Amino acid sequence: MSLKLHSTGVVLGYRRSQATQYPNISLVKIEGVNTRTDSRFYLGKRVCLARRVKKTPKNPQGYKIIWGKVSKSHGSSGVVQARFPRNLPPKAMGAKVRVMLFPSSI
Repeated sequence: MSLKLHSTGVVLGYRRSQATQYPNISLVKIEGVNTRTDSRFYLGKRVCLARRVKKTPKNPQGYKIIWGKVSKSHGSSGVVQARFPRNLPPKAMGAKVRVMLFPSSI
């Protein structure tokens, strides 16, 4: 029996309007979430972006992990907005993220 601890998602970009973009809010499309009601389950869940960095004695694995939190849904197609303590780099657009299934309210 395997337990599923995360869902995969893709960073679409920053929240934006026609003239302004808001780099402190990232849009994430979660796999299997197609409606706004489906996205309500993921509100408050943790988002993890792992990226490769240069290996150092302080970081022998060579990965940097950026944690964020799903804050609200965006639109009607199941896209969610996630906030990170430091803005995601532009290189992260199109990158895969893990949306953890904790903390859970069930």
